[in-house]
Amino acid sequence: MKLLVLTNLFPTPWDPLRGAFNRQQFERLGRRHEVQVLTAVDFRERLRGRCGEVRVPGLATDHFVFVYPPRFGRALHAACWLLSLLLQRGRRLRAAGYDGILASWAYPDAVAAGWLARLLGIPYVVKVHGSDLNVQATHALRRPQIAAALRGAAAVVAVSRALAGKAVALGADPARVHAIYNGVDGRRFAPGDRAAARARLGLEDGGTLLLYVGNLKESKGCLDLLEAFAALAATQPQARLAYVGEGACRAALAARAQVLGVATRVRLAGAMPHEALPDWFRAADLLCLPSHNEGVPNVVLEAMACGTPVVATRVGGIPEVVPAYAGRLVPPGDRDALADALVKATAQAWDHAAIAEHARGFNWDTNIDRLDAILRQTLRAGVAAEVPR
Repeated sequence: MKLLVLTNLFPTPWDPLRGAFNRQQFERLGRRHEVQVLTAVDFRERLRGRCGEVRVPGLATDHFVFVYPPRFGRALHAACWLLSLLLQRGRRLRAAGYDGILASWAYPDAVAAGWLARLLGIPYVVKVHGSDLNVQATHALRRPQIAAALRGAAAVVAVSRALAGKAVALGADPARVHAIYNGVDGRRFAPGDRAAARARLGLEDGGTLLLYVGNLKESKGCLDLLEAFAALAATQPQARLAYVGEGACRAALAARAQVLGVATRVRLAGAMPHEALPDWFRAADLLCLPSHNEGVPNVVLEAMACGTPVVATRVGGIPEVVPAYAGRLVPPGDRDALADALVKATAQAWDHAAIAEHARGFNWDTNIDRLDAILRQTLRAGVAAEVPR
């Protein structure tokens, strides 16, 4: 089939590390179909300089600039998204002869993609990830747009059962909703020697190392983790915390670490390419991800694939993939509970081999087989999009 993927979650020259999970999935999908990925680039990001180049084997990749009125009118973003796309790529899209569209992210991407599918007379599938339903769909003017896009889709693919339930609650036909966990590249993410990994990263060999991997933003719980770490550090003088990622909270984390007296034990390592992450997971005693909302974050699956236990929040699909022998879960935003979980987890004897074996169940071959079957069944039926006006 000839497929058009529309998303904001994919690497671009302005953000080469973005959407690594989608890059892995779409690259594999491109081995079975003719796939073009068209990525929306925020106009403010586009004004900044390029950070690198993006080349994904087997995929045709392109981008368009998403222009919208800043600081207000979020309910108009889907319309702005579609208008930006049509003005910049409309003629090419009409002439391409796609069999269907896969939209990855509910708002504004999937809403606009549903309207585009109707214009082109082709079916579309929506892939939802987490906060696109958990957060975006809670807003009064965005919720009906998202609900309409889900109802009109030939299929909805969710990264967890919890998120699939959210899609059904928004009005999606249960028979068209599928939960497919993301995969892990088992050749890259596998157990290894901790001391060797720390040496390669230039880290001290001794002491407990807690690791956070992700965007440095408040909703990911990075500030909660710092407060909880300070409580742990008071009883474990050798404990350290490393943040791998970038984001709006970087300065706040550095300042707060100074106030808490743990600045010398907190490392803000910055963003890392995906291929650099395995050594960070192997080097760590625990992966800590206290997000306030989630789908199923790939860093949790990848850490477990390296045999590393997880301390995370009981949100989204995380309880579906982290059994008791692989980690500890706490309520979101509860810093005291998080600190207690860190203390207990650092004292616990973990079966790292069992954790890695559990994670082998999350693999890209199974993921692509299921996604491919859904796309073939729904898009080859040739039913045009039925998006409510």
